[in-house]
Amino acid sequence: MDFYFFVNLFLNALSQYWFVLIFVLVVNLFRLPVVKGMIGEWYVNLKLTRALERQQYQLFKNVTLPTSNGTTQIDHILLSPFGIFVIETKNMQGWIFGSERQTKWTQQIYKHKSSFQNPLRQNYKHTETLRDLLALPLESVHSVVVFTARAKFKTDMPVNVGYVNDAISFIQSHQQVCFSELQMMELAHQLSAKKLQAGLKTHLQHVKHVREIVEYKQQSHQIKDKAVVKRICPRCDSGLVARKNRKTGEDFIGCSSYPKCRYIGN
Repeated sequence: MDFYFFVNLFLNALSQYWFVLIFVLVVNLFRLPVVKGMIGEWYVNLKLTRALERQQYQLFKNVTLPTSNGTTQIDHILLSPFGIFVIETKNMQGWIFGSERQTKWTQQIYKHKSSFQNPLRQNYKHTETLRDLLALPLESVHSVVVFTARAKFKTDMPVNVGYVNDAISFIQSHQQVCFSELQMMELAHQLSAKKLQAGLKTHLQHVKHVREIVEYKQQSHQIKDKAVVKRICPRCDSGLVARKNRKTGEDFIGCSSYPKCRYIGN
């Protein structure tokens, strides 16, 4: 009796306040990293399409390409007479610290700091994969990284890293012709033929490949840490351990007796 009473009570409340439930679901849906990424990519697509002439620029979105050991996924490929622009979108918020040569960049939201891979290094694999597949010269392929407006740069960024309007300006600054109209048609045909068919199966295969890479790197770091511990600090005879610079995200080897001993090795 009590059970049916509560069921009816719940159904009555649901029938009257169903819109609140839908609102909560939608709000939580938009908080998902995958959805945020899709929104960021959609916004970049929209801005690029509106700002660049369609007769000169052809946009390929969410392209998955085969590699020697799996797949790589590219957010945007922009084909033009002035070269091919490989665009990586980062839908991040907070303060962003980084430089062209740093392995890791830093994201800071209030007092919380976290490191992430230098997006230029991440995009390097994309550009090289594309060059190999289409047999392109080095000077004809350009790497571009776009952050959404929620991010704020706290260090000087390379010219090919910025917000979407910065990316458009960078793209439009290239005016030296690399490809003829016939070559562009052939490149578009090759790219369409060599990219993997978009769909759930391709996406799941790429996600699996990325997870395998992450697991391999984690195992490599664990092996490296164990090997480092066996080394001895020349100053105090304590063990050496792998450490990370909180500001730059760079890895280094330091004494396990820090802060008593501040030895830094190679």
